[in-house]
Amino acid sequence: MSRSVPPRLLAACAAAALAAGLFAAPAAQAEPGPAVTAPTVLPGTYLDGGPTDGCTATGTPGWVGAGHPGPELSARTTAPAARFKVWDGTGAKVLDTTADTDALGGVRTALTGLPDGAGYTWQVWPQDRPGSGAPTETCRFGIDTAAPTGLAVRSDDFPAQGGTAYATDTGVFAFSATDTGSGVACFRYVLDGTLGVGADCAPRQGVAAAGADGTASVALRPGSWGSHELRVEAVDHAGRVSQTVHYSFYARSNPNPPKALGDVDNDGVPDILLPDSHGNLLVISGASATATPTTVVPAIWAPIGGSWTGLQVLHKGWSLAGSPADTVYVHDLGGSYLYQYLNQGRLPLGVQSPQLVSHPSGCVDTAFNPVDCLSDLSSGFADARQLVAFGPTDPAVPNGITLLDVEQGDLWLQNDPSWFGATSTRLTTGGAWNGYDLVAPGPDAAGDLALWSREQSTGVLRAHAVPKLADGSYDFSGLADPAAGTVLGTFPAADYPVLGSSGDLDGDGRPDLYAVTADRHLIAYHGATAPQDRGPLA
Repeated sequence: MSRSVPPRLLAACAAAALAAGLFAAPAAQAEPGPAVTAPTVLPGTYLDGGPTDGCTATGTPGWVGAGHPGPELSARTTAPAARFKVWDGTGAKVLDTTADTDALGGVRTALTGLPDGAGYTWQVWPQDRPGSGAPTETCRFGIDTAAPTGLAVRSDDFPAQGGTAYATDTGVFAFSATDTGSGVACFRYVLDGTLGVGADCAPRQGVAAAGADGTASVALRPGSWGSHELRVEAVDHAGRVSQTVHYSFYARSNPNPPKALGDVDNDGVPDILLPDSHGNLLVISGASATATPTTVVPAIWAPIGGSWTGLQVLHKGWSLAGSPADTVYVHDLGGSYLYQYLNQGRLPLGVQSPQLVSHPSGCVDTAFNPVDCLSDLSSGFADARQLVAFGPTDPAVPNGITLLDVEQGDLWLQNDPSWFGATSTRLTTGGAWNGYDLVAPGPDAAGDLALWSREQSTGVLRAHAVPKLADGSYDFSGLADPAAGTVLGTFPAADYPVLGSSGDLDGDGRPDLYAVTADRHLIAYHGATAPQDRGPLA
């Protein structure tokens, strides 16, 4: 991985080397003699959390710091001793000493008390007889033992006192710090959580790269009303971490929060949830033109297995216990339970522990007449296949959550599984729905629902209408035969292993399809046509 070297470090090292004449060719009269190899600064030089090699003219000089009291210089030689010379950033010699070679051919000397600064250079000569060997190449390093200071957090949108912004608003938070040594590399931050241990500045959620002036800004949405705390640390290029700043602010409750089925992060826009190649869960805004996520939920926060890969993640509507963003359900295929994340307006995955939801124990038909449940209902959701968030079906709960699945070849509705006494509604009796992938697009602008099905053997995608009736109920008769729907297109499973829908992504009143290709590109559609490649998933 390439890393940019702070200009102050490169410039200081070059100036010191020139001042000391270290890049001059060896004297013509030098005779071959014992060699010195493997010059190394112990415990190592580092830049932005990674080791560096500053012992070649084209190498990357790094910093000694991160709590070490001082560097130790090391090399290997066949001579009985070696001579170490060190120069500071002005070219002044700060060390000239000889050390004996140990039984394994190693030679080393400790450095203590060197002041912080860039531009230290050093070489090692074999000590056998005068002029008996060439020195090592020039090595370079800087010393930074001081952590960043003066860390400050400020927000005009969510000030520490007297804020008027709503919890559903996005605010800009500005960070600044000072580091006269290696310079500020990044800021690590977390909203209403605990900062992890370490000094890693690798780009990811919760890390903001610092500019040359030691500042950065991030946009954050509190999500839930009430008091919030933003914790921030500054990290310099040597890996030194500042004291944590705790920035507290208040976010008001929005009396008219944005609402959209398919929205998990409370910005009023449906979201696409997909795992990346490392098992993290990507939250991608439906309004985005790219596959870049707005949020990445770490793999370790998955409710089971330490990865989101292979889990069914469902969202389209919310239970009465959580609003105004989607309740999220997670199911491990073959597992008995659903994991339920009640969403109070801020994406809860990993922030809170999920609730376990069992399968409804009562069964009815579409006229709400009692019917026999499946014989092995005691296995919970273990027999559920193609589990999707269908959309609201209860006229009294227009944004409610209803799940739909295939159990023993038939379609079943699970009405808000978070309710005590919820029922399971049998929609079909022919046992014909095995061998189909289900996509639930949600309601259109008129409130009509639909189910899309892909025949796994052919890739044919069909739409099955579920129109809304005058009394607010729905007509499920169009689901009787999976082969009788309206053909929307062909999406072979080998080419499009994932098909899904989070509702109306483009605001035209029609639900939209999305797909993931075999080479992991995210494709978004207008309805089920006009594909747009948003680019590769992480």
